[in-house]
This record gives sequence, structure tokens and C-alpha cells, in this order.
Amino acid sequence: MAYNEILTQRVREALSGITDVTETKMMRGTLFMVNGKMCMSTGDDELMCRIAPNLHESSIAKEGCRSMLMKGKVYKGYVLIKENVIESKDDFDYWVGLALDYNKVVKASPKKKKK
Repeated sequence: MAYNEILTQRVREALSGITDVTETKMMRGTLFMVNGKMCMSTGDDELMCRIAPNLHESSIAKEGCRSMLMKGKVYKGYVLIKENVIESKDDFDYWVGLALDYNKVVKASPKKKKK
């Protein structure tokens, strides 16, 4: 994923009412942590959302949505949505809503101690 300022700004606006949001620029995009937990990221032409794993299969069946892969492995609960299918506010809000709903119930990853 490469940097996409327009998509990144849309996420910023969607999260503007939440107090505990951390934004981190990454080499190829922007990661948004909500309440200390990975929630969404933006890249070239996709939005990554962390959603409830039990919604994964039904989500990837939707147009423009696919599983996130790392080293050939599917990360269940992490989906990538093409920017062209989330152009409308309703479509965009749907995916942001799924990510924020899951963020409320998922536990934060334990912090690793620095050596």
C-alpha cells in the first residue's frame, strides 16, 4: 500500500469524534490505532479494516473486498476494501462501523518489553 491522502483524510474525519486515536505513518500508508488497538489503515487505493473474524467470509464476498495476506497467509478478520467501492458515504461508513464495532470488544495486544 502506498500513501493516499484523500482516503487517509476520510478516515481522519470518520474518527474525529473518538478521543483515543493514534495515527502512524508507515512506509506505504497510514495506520490508525483506536483505544490502543489496530483498527484501520490506508494505502494506495485500499482501506484495511480489522473486523470481527466471524464476519470475514461474508465480508470478502462483497464487491471490492479481499482478505489481507502476509507471507501467503490469510489474516482472518483483516480485510482490504478497494477505494472505488467505498466512494459513497454510506459504503465507507459501513466498513468504518465494522472496524469500530470490533475495536470495542477486541483486546489490545500485550506490549512487548524492550530489551
